[in-house]
Amino acid sequence: MTDSQLAKLRDQVDEINLQILDLLNKRAEIVLQIGNEKKKQGVTRFDPVRERQSLDLILQKHDGPFEPSTIKHIFKEIFKASLELQEEDYEKTLLVSRKAHPENTIVNVNGQTIGDGNQYYIMGPCAVESYEQTRAVALAMKERGLKLLRGGAFKPRTSPYDFQGLGLEGLKILREVADELDMSVVSEIMTPSDVELALEYVDVIQIGARNMQNFDLLKTVGSVNKPVLLKRGLSATISEFINAAEYIISRGNDQIILCERGIRTYERATRNTLDISAVPILKKETHLPVAVDVTHSTGRRDLLLPAAKAALAIGADVIMAEVHPDPAVALSDSLQQMNIPQFNEFMDEVQAFSKKLS
Repeated sequence: MTDSQLAKLRDQVDEINLQILDLLNKRAEIVLQIGNEKKKQGVTRFDPVRERQSLDLILQKHDGPFEPSTIKHIFKEIFKASLELQEEDYEKTLLVSRKAHPENTIVNVNGQTIGDGNQYYIMGPCAVESYEQTRAVALAMKERGLKLLRGGAFKPRTSPYDFQGLGLEGLKILREVADELDMSVVSEIMTPSDVELALEYVDVIQIGARNMQNFDLLKTVGSVNKPVLLKRGLSATISEFINAAEYIISRGNDQIILCERGIRTYERATRNTLDISAVPILKKETHLPVAVDVTHSTGRRDLLLPAAKAALAIGADVIMAEVHPDPAVALSDSLQQMNIPQFNEFMDEVQAFSKKLS
């Protein structure tokens, strides 16, 4: 074969390559239309029966020099790429997506603008036990310039025999202390029916990990004019977490703080496993500020400081931790709460570390 003949054959291959490219792009356009139609109908994008039918048809028509296994491999890759294309197109439509809203969302909590590039701290007891207990913690916070007071009034506990919280009385205590000391209240609400009640007492509605996929609750808080702190579920993927936030924002409320609080793995050295990589992923994929709960992710007082430093270093907007005047007698989670001297040491360290980062 002469050089000119070889060149001619290569030109033919190049021409066929361009034809294949054109057909692939045309196929992709149709695939996107199919994906949009499936989304309207609520149909799952991946359809293994349909994929098998397509492969069978292709292999029935195949009579070329390629082995059937090679053809099957090529088309399975095309199918895989098509499914990923549909998923990417779906993600673009999410209101929480960075692609839909490139600028950072700023969550305003009584003048504190979370997501503005500064670091904030949400602190307070695991559970509100009394006015005196809550006020003691709040006073220590106020001395450090902190204004976001957390406290559990409704406590979702694994055992029905554990302390379930003071309920409405706990909310009233939080509100009274916050009003006295010019602070804002962050507290968990567990049911849609309690949301209206909470509006009078709470400045930030917390959706706990066990309620991340309580869709009726998500829709309800999405319909009110209150910031929401949404915690990641115990075993939730990041995609599921983002879609939970979408339930809220789809109802009109974009004042959402995403909170990584550790996920359940096989590891028992900590209460949960802190997925620190979730912070940059969430900040890249969404426009919402991100908090890290170092208390529930570790479950250990001795790990709160290094976990908080890691969270700040990787870009968290908020650090969340628990403080109790006397953790040894706390009605819940005594092992993971700091006492007030430990809290002050913690704040000295994290604030100094934050200054170094800036």
